Amino acid sequence: MTDSEIPVAPARSDRRAPLHPDITEALIQRVVHRFYARVRADERLGPIFERRIGDHWAPHLDRMCDFWSSVLRMTGRYKGRPMPAHMKLKDVRPDDFERWLGLFRQTAREECAPDVAALFIDRAQRIAGSLSLAMFFDPARAGPSENTGA
Repeated sequence: MTDSEIPVAPARSDRRAPLHPDITEALIQRVVHRFYARVRADERLGPIFERRIGDHWAPHLDRMCDFWSSVLRMTGRYKGRPMPAHMKLKDVRPDDFERWLGLFRQTAREECAPDVAALFIDRAQRIAGSLSLAMFFDPARAGPSENTGA
């Protein structure tokens, strides 16, 4: 094999491509801002967020835009650690995640084309599932594992 016949891997970009070409920074900003306006108006979720965020909504919304940009556009802008931040929230109940998801689904469906909304919603459901599991999983209440043979 000559040097010209040696296969060369294609050049790799430091960033992966967005999940969908219609997911723009402007769309993410609209979804995030509209969603959190709904959260703030929600009788159950609003007070939880107000106690934690207080007068710091602008930085929180910027951070959430960075988060969703990283999740959906693969920008890598979000550098936070959401799990420890959520573990501190002692007034959150398991059913709050479904309420949060309901508001998120509504917002995504209103702001996005159906295929783009589905991407937002899928990622939100995965994230909520992970956070809920971390916050509320009780091994004492879990059934026997299939891996244990029990």
